[in-house]
Amino acid sequence: MTATIKLISPVDGAVYVERPVLTTDQARAAAQRARAAQPSWAARPLAERVALVMAGVEALIAMNDQIVPELARMMGRPVRYGGEMGGVRERAEYMAGIAAQALAPQVVEDSDRFRRELHRAPVGVVFVIAPWNYPFLTAINAVVPALMAGNSVVLKHASQTLLAGERLAEAMHKGGVPEDVFQNLVLDHATTEALIRDRAFGFVNFTGSVGGGQAIERAAAGGFTGTGLELGGKDPGYVAEDADLDAAVNGLMDGAMFNSGQCCCGIERIYVHESLYDDFIAKATDWVRGLNLGDPTLAETTMGPMANTRFARIVRDQVAEALAQGARPLIAQGDFPADDGGAYLAPQVLVDVTHDMRVMREESFGPVVGIMKVTGDDQAVALMNDSDYGLTASIWTADPDRAADIGNRLDTGTVFMNRCDYLDPALCWTGVKDTGRGASLSALGFHAVTRPKSFHLKKVTQ
Repeated sequence: MTATIKLISPVDGAVYVERPVLTTDQARAAAQRARAAQPSWAARPLAERVALVMAGVEALIAMNDQIVPELARMMGRPVRYGGEMGGVRERAEYMAGIAAQALAPQVVEDSDRFRRELHRAPVGVVFVIAPWNYPFLTAINAVVPALMAGNSVVLKHASQTLLAGERLAEAMHKGGVPEDVFQNLVLDHATTEALIRDRAFGFVNFTGSVGGGQAIERAAAGGFTGTGLELGGKDPGYVAEDADLDAAVNGLMDGAMFNSGQCCCGIERIYVHESLYDDFIAKATDWVRGLNLGDPTLAETTMGPMANTRFARIVRDQVAEALAQGARPLIAQGDFPADDGGAYLAPQVLVDVTHDMRVMREESFGPVVGIMKVTGDDQAVALMNDSDYGLTASIWTADPDRAADIGNRLDTGTVFMNRCDYLDPALCWTGVKDTGRGASLSALGFHAVTRPKSFHLKKVTQ
């Protein structure tokens, strides 16, 4: 009997999509086709590869009216937000615009005696393991530069967003990227790890849990396969005494609650200067009470269900433990009657929290945020750094020099001032500590999917 993966919709708990899983032999054959197709793809001029990939991106964007309701059904994001295609276009166009410069040979010498150059060569086959929370944006981060740089790509999408992988493959093939150069495969964990152990890929790009990243590193151990890992996060925000209070509330609470809190760089803990603390929590509470939890296929819904009941259970357990340890909830149980005890989870704001509580230390990845009062920058920095994770940090102040000074003291991949929860394609997306390692976007995103190759050409014999 053929094994399948079932996508359970958080909207109604029904099976929305079911797909057969490739056997290990079938998966190995697909990886071999990708490897065989890569040299001829890399031999095409860079401008041609870029044009074909961008045609694929445009084909994907043209599917948006179909994709938006699929996203609502697959992982619960309300249709009112219109999908991810604005960010897809921004990132793809930026990477296309810098490709020639980022991949250009570095000429060290070109004299009558020597030509010495440092090139960027494709790694071969790039394996992209994409997550469900932003299924197109996160995949595009790796797929676009990998293809443009001359690699073939094998995509394994999350079981919660199976259709996203299919739409990406359909679009890229429609744009002109050969079918063996870009493949979407439905794989289970065992086959995924077997392919990595087989050294089927030149690079593995993974976005997901810390446990998933550890499994990939174990599978790659001893094989020298490169890995890029974006893992967990517990991103902090700091509201200094000179911050624009209303802007800070709107920015940080949106960063905490958008997509039901299921954002890699979502805000999960907030530290507010004591002079603004009472006003901040009052405004933050009002902001959250203005959300409308419900069916994500309805236009009036501003917060949908979490993608899976097991994800909601993690948040509920963290909140319950925090309350038992003395935390105080600002959102009453009756404020969101759509909370069904399953995937539909009411947002929550907690005060009187400490770093002894899991909700302030472990990733929640849901619509809950803890808020603590601080006396100034030193205490804020100490608390922001008191985490196993380090993806982004958000600082709210009127002084950019102060923000830069604070940012230099933070163990994080990205420092934001007066904003949060955004990927700038011109800047490297990276993390530290248990958030992982590697780089995507910017010129460094091209470097991640290429290797240095040196040419030392002596023009004379003496």
